[in-house]
Amino acid sequence: MKQGAQGSAGAGGAEVSGSSGLGAVRVPAQVRAVDVGRRGAARDVPEAAVRGEHTHSEVPIPCPSPREELGARAVVQRASVRGQILDALRTALVTGELRPGEVYSAPALGERFGVSATPVREAMQQLALDGAVEVVPNRGFRVVERGARELAELAEVRALIEVPVMVRLARTVSAQRWAELRPLAEATVRAAASGCRATYAESDRVFHRALLSLAGNEQLVQIAEDLHRRAQWPLMGAAAVSRGRAEMVADAAEHLALLDALIARDLDVVRALVGEHFAGA
Repeated sequence: MKQGAQGSAGAGGAEVSGSSGLGAVRVPAQVRAVDVGRRGAARDVPEAAVRGEHTHSEVPIPCPSPREELGARAVVQRASVRGQILDALRTALVTGELRPGEVYSAPALGERFGVSATPVREAMQQLALDGAVEVVPNRGFRVVERGARELAELAEVRALIEVPVMVRLARTVSAQRWAELRPLAEATVRAAASGCRATYAESDRVFHRALLSLAGNEQLVQIAEDLHRRAQWPLMGAAAVSRGRAEMVADAAEHLALLDALIARDLDVVRALVGEHFAGA
């Protein structure tokens, strides 16, 4: 990463390791953002994200998150820019473009996004609160390395929270309300068939959020979504086996089966499907 790394050094930040090769992670290209810099003055950001050279062949993220389809706006507040960058970084985590163990500096990433280091740093700090990265003083942010044990623990916690909720909802929610969620379940099947991990991860969260929202407990929804997002981050080393299209399709098919069980109020099947769904994911 020659150009991006040199730009970061000039900005007073540490260079991104040349071995990290972030590729073409970007905020929406069609958005013309206004980035508020350190001096408080606004500066126009080019429509196309700045792309630095690096030592690897440049491979863009294979598919954008649905959240990247935001539509053009003339002016975007810094908080919105930060949110777009946060979405792009979360997508990069899911796809593996942000590699576990690698250190990334905000100035160098800012060069790639075409913004100052400030909104990138703010987005990274949110990822640090989420547990996705950790702060490395005077260098940047290191992507947290995770193993299969942590993934299994997340699955157990999700099951402890969501299984009893789904069983309770199966007793009280009408079949018509469950049927209204079928388009979301079918969307996960289409997303899985596309083979795009980022697109499937987003549609998967949307479906699970819709299910839990019927409980009427916003705190429950937020906690469950945080655990869900963390479960989608890649693993490290021998445990880092990417989920292929077949695994995602099988996972999505369980959403349809779960809706059928909820409509039929088959509590035993609901309990088994939700538990197995987390274990398989």
